[in-house]
Amino acid sequence: MSSVEANLTAALGNMFRKSVVIDEDMVIGNNPWHNLTSLDHQQAEEYLKSLVVETQDLASPVLRSASICTKVEEAFCQAHVIVVLDQSTDKEVFTLEDCLRSRVPLCRLYGYLIEKNAHESVRVIVGGKTFVNLKTVLLMRYAPRIAHNIIAVALGVEGEAKAILARKLKTAPSYIKDVIIWGSISGNNYVDLRKTRVYRYESAIWGPLHYSRPLLNLIFDSEWVKREFVATLKNLTATGRQFGGILAAHSIATTLKYWYHGSPPGEIVSLGIWSEGQFGIPKGIDFSMPVKFENGTWVVLTDLKDIEISEQIMTRMTSDLIQEKLVALGDKIHFQPYQSETELPKKDNSLPITDDSQEEQISDAADFLNRIPQTTFEKPQSLEFLNGFEGKTVES
Repeated sequence: MSSVEANLTAALGNMFRKSVVIDEDMVIGNNPWHNLTSLDHQQAEEYLKSLVVETQDLASPVLRSASICTKVEEAFCQAHVIVVLDQSTDKEVFTLEDCLRSRVPLCRLYGYLIEKNAHESVRVIVGGKTFVNLKTVLLMRYAPRIAHNIIAVALGVEGEAKAILARKLKTAPSYIKDVIIWGSISGNNYVDLRKTRVYRYESAIWGPLHYSRPLLNLIFDSEWVKREFVATLKNLTATGRQFGGILAAHSIATTLKYWYHGSPPGEIVSLGIWSEGQFGIPKGIDFSMPVKFENGTWVVLTDLKDIEISEQIMTRMTSDLIQEKLVALGDKIHFQPYQSETELPKKDNSLPITDDSQEEQISDAADFLNRIPQTTFEKPQSLEFLNGFEGKTVES
């Protein structure tokens, strides 16, 4: 491969099949040319071919070639950047626990192949509508050598929050900065507006372009912030209705651009990364928190003032993430959604949950997967082991 080329592999699902974004400003490092490879199971080959044609039709000056891959053992060859999205299947599972556990085989397969085939400096970005943090932490587990280069995209949720606030203030979403997304990217999270500022806001007070005002000083209806804003964003996050192709593509492209070239000076960016105990977050989970990008990496903004999170909010956010990991790995049998003392118990197992795991690809690669060596920290899956799940905590 020429020194001025970079390979990108997208492990695709339904999300990107009708949306392709090649950002001409998104040049990886000093490489002006990119080779884009789309990976999916063989049944999706026609979709991938149409995606390649659509990508070529862009006539982008930064795209050298576009190709497809349907043989899992050939995936990620010398890839510099890997984008992992939702996987698709028509199969249904009838418990949340089965849905969580179904993520493990594919993430284990991808993790092994990434370490085996990808470039040593590969960067992995995880996006999608469901279990984004879980997929990220599983990839970190099964690709430990490059775990520090695996991140989860939170800019989609951040963008949705900015758009809702902009409609309330009758301004442009791009004028709203420093919205912090804490916790799960596709589930239980906390949208922190304490550092959020609004630029170029039309009011009696006006200033130069760099002048800004605290957002909470401009929204006088505090009940709207506490109730309607929270409920609207929670509904969007839970259903993934508005996190479609355009928003997902833009969020991933922007995160990738920041990763290589740095985020705007002084601006807070939300990013899902491995927790090392910052801000009192439990170790060993993938958690969205405030960062800045500089010098080809990110820095957690632990020096921010007045962003302490209450114990109740922290417990609400971390409980589900910890349980998702424990259930997926077989360390816990049942998932129990967090409920505060004021909430009534809610349980309904009558409706099937549509599983978006890529069963077809797992089935096609079953023989290959069986030949993959187990990692040293892999736990046995016997029933005797599962019977002793009580009292287990997340690994640090």
